[in-house]
Amino acid sequence: MATPVTLPRCAWGDPASARRVLLVHGLGSNGALMWRFGSALADDGWHAVAVDLRGHGTAPRTLDYTIAAYAADLSATRAAPDAPWDLVIGHSLGGAASTVAAADDPAWARRLVLIDPGIHLSAESREQTRLGQQDSFADPTPEAVRAAHPSWHEQDVELKVTSVRQASPWAVDQTILQNSPWDVRDAAARLRVPAHVIAADPSLDSIFSGEGAREVLRNPAFTMSVVDGAGHSPHRDKPDETIAQLREALA
Repeated sequence: MATPVTLPRCAWGDPASARRVLLVHGLGSNGALMWRFGSALADDGWHAVAVDLRGHGTAPRTLDYTIAAYAADLSATRAAPDAPWDLVIGHSLGGAASTVAAADDPAWARRLVLIDPGIHLSAESREQTRLGQQDSFADPTPEAVRAAHPSWHEQDVELKVTSVRQASPWAVDQTILQNSPWDVRDAAARLRVPAHVIAADPSLDSIFSGEGAREVLRNPAFTMSVVDGAGHSPHRDKPDETIAQLREALA
């Protein structure tokens, strides 16, 4: 098992709340970029904690960037000593790592919401992801982010720039290279806690669609909804619709 590192945190809402949620970002991002979820859930009475994953934000750097290593860090991150998270929300890489953590330790979280999770990436998808990350590191400016994502809120633009400048390019590249194959379908099949997937529009750049999604959904623990018109980051592309689907899943 990978040796865990301690992950930096930021938080929204009342720390004394009885409902505690962990927010886990995707590749090349940071915890602060999960602000849409943190802010909305704090308004709903939750205490929301977001972490920077290893190699990202201000988190420790390591040599191991397998999904198993990311999952080990999450498993060591608790709402309180010996207390499970009431909810974990994971985007992309964060969704994959959260799935592994929850499958390996059913006492870690009571339920998951996975945002266009990276459960299985083909070799072609991995290469497309690698090239997309390289483009982000090549021009980490507000102008470049706005041009690529004209509908994003200005805070998403600001935080995306910060996250790219904070992240280790080597760590991000190694995350893709060390996970060959990129495949946590076995963990998804073993999952026993409820898990709802909020997927991107399959006509855009969803990485959870088609037969791969249908395979995961054969596990009755999973349910799924789709944010029409949203790309791989629906909480930034279509935030109102994404938060509405989250609240419906939790109702």
